[in-house]
Amino acid sequence: MTVPPAVTRALTWAAAFAYLAVPTTVVLHTGEPTGTRLVPPVLSAALVLPLFPRRPGVALAVLLAGSASAAVAASSRVAALYPFGGSAGWQLGQAQALLAALAVAYVAATRRPRTAVTAAVATLVVQALSLGFARTGADAYVSHLVVLVLTTALAGTAGRLLRERRRHARELRSREAAEAVTAERLRIARELHDMVAHSIGVITIQAGVGRRVAGARPEEARRALGAIESTGKDTLAGLRRMLVALRADDPEAAPREPAPGLADLDRLVAATAGAGVRVGLERRGTSRGLPPDVDLAAYRIVQEGITNVVRHAHTDACRVVVDLSGDAVSVEITDDGPGLPDRTGGRGEGGRGDGPRGSGAGYGITGMRERAALLRGQFTAGPRPGGGFRVAARLPLPQEAR
Repeated sequence: MTVPPAVTRALTWAAAFAYLAVPTTVVLHTGEPTGTRLVPPVLSAALVLPLFPRRPGVALAVLLAGSASAAVAASSRVAALYPFGGSAGWQLGQAQALLAALAVAYVAATRRPRTAVTAAVATLVVQALSLGFARTGADAYVSHLVVLVLTTALAGTAGRLLRERRRHARELRSREAAEAVTAERLRIARELHDMVAHSIGVITIQAGVGRRVAGARPEEARRALGAIESTGKDTLAGLRRMLVALRADDPEAAPREPAPGLADLDRLVAATAGAGVRVGLERRGTSRGLPPDVDLAAYRIVQEGITNVVRHAHTDACRVVVDLSGDAVSVEITDDGPGLPDRTGGRGEGGRGDGPRGSGAGYGITGMRERAALLRGQFTAGPRPGGGFRVAARLPLPQEAR
């Protein structure tokens, strides 16, 4: 059975205000508040606890009022010092002071600094007035008041530190979430760029070939159209897999096809040959199982390097070297083409980009550099001294994969 919220609120307020009378009543009817007789007035403070989350200021005021009345009653009954002294009532005074300090700490941890300061000052004023009812000398009063001030200040500082720690933790979580979103967006952007740029480059060249030879050599035109169809299907399949993975609510529903890797270079070389660029592929070292992130990054760097050759180098050949020896995976893509009229155009280290000459609109070399940087690798790209262009990356392997 669910209790209506209105009933819960009414019971919370009723219990809190009942505390105003409970400690005093217990003290007046149980004798000296010491030993086991101290337990009921202290435990009765639990009546106020449910009010703290919603109304900490009111809850603190009720707690102080009940504590003060109980302390005054104990002082008048047993002539004890409040909150510290040599007779029986000092135990109740200490317990009530501790409860008040915990309440101040809670307010400081959950409310603004101004509210926390107000709560601390109000607590000290009430405690100072209650302390005045104890029959004690001026020196004892001052020493007891100093102890109360230090206790309240310590409680407020502890609550403030807890509040700052929680705020800092929230900021860190928010920052980590924003960084995760940014990293995921960059990853998706790189995947889309590397997947689409190569295919569009091949399709554009094949479409141009088909247009030029459509009348004179229909067989060649049909072959170009077939290459366009095959490349387009592969690209659409890759995009579909990526979109399904991004939109899947259930991680188990994500596609299980492996990501491309260096083992798929032969297929990439064949597709590039269909675009009119011969790729000389050389593998060095022993083939071994590579970490998926390194394998994918190496493949994408080779793919983007070949794409730049197809789109910008103005040559019909390039060379790819994949070195699996040692403690890293090294890839190198070189060509001898004249490339763009201004070989310093676009992005990169004085090298070829994806956009028009000097536009800086491309993201190919930037994406390759980011892939290498994420794996703590090295990346270089730029014109070769004897002409042409060179792209090289070295991706270190983790210790367990060496």
